[in-house]
Amino acid sequence: MATIDVENSSRTRVAWFVLAGLAAVAAIAVAIGYFNRPPQMGADDDVFKTVDALYTAVRLKDEAKVTQCERRLHAYREAGKLPEASALHLDRIIGKARSGSWESATESLYEFMLAQRRDGRGLSPAAGKK
Repeated sequence: MATIDVENSSRTRVAWFVLAGLAAVAAIAVAIGYFNRPPQMGADDDVFKTVDALYTAVRLKDEAKVTQCERRLHAYREAGKLPEASALHLDRIIGKARSGSWESATESLYEFMLAQRRDGRGLSPAAGKK
């Protein structure tokens, strides 16, 4: 009978180690996802429209429009409408496009836009209604 208790306790211990390992892997995955999120650009309508225009320009590989959007984004950063972290993130995407990686830049910009949470500030009254 003593061997049965040892065997059960050994299985229980292994099960707990496996469970703890899975929990650790899940926690690491959540942390990686959390810390790799793109920065928030805020809720300013002008910034939002410019980032949307930038997406179109990058998708169409229109260097002139990319330059126009870049200038506007830099002006918004200087005016305090665009947070520094977001401006740097967008500058990296623009650099990626200019280096010829248009598809990768388009994907990065799309992911950036999907990650944005608009909290309602700066929206027109009609935009907030559903």
